[in-house]
Amino acid sequence: MIRVVLPAHLKNLAKVTGEVQLDLTGPATQGTVLDEIEARFPMLLGTIRDRHTGKRRPFVRFYACEEDLSNDPPDTPLPDRVVAGHEPFIILGA
Repeated sequence: MIRVVLPAHLKNLAKVTGEVQLDLTGPATQGTVLDEIEARFPMLLGTIRDRHTGKRRPFVRFYACEEDLSNDPPDTPLPDRVVAGHEPFIILGA
């Protein structure tokens, strides 16, 4: 179970409160987490990453385990503590 924290404006768009919990099939990477978020909440398409290029939006940052993961490639595995559900994957609007 991956725990994801969305910024307030994206929570409002997705009509969720608190953390979003995801069950991923396959490897847990930034890309798979974002794919699952966009599949579950289609209203967020294009808000976190560009629809055409898949690149992170300029004012969006990704954090986990007190590390900035924003510039890591999308296929980089998430930290073990995030995969285990001990720490959240944080999407932050800068």
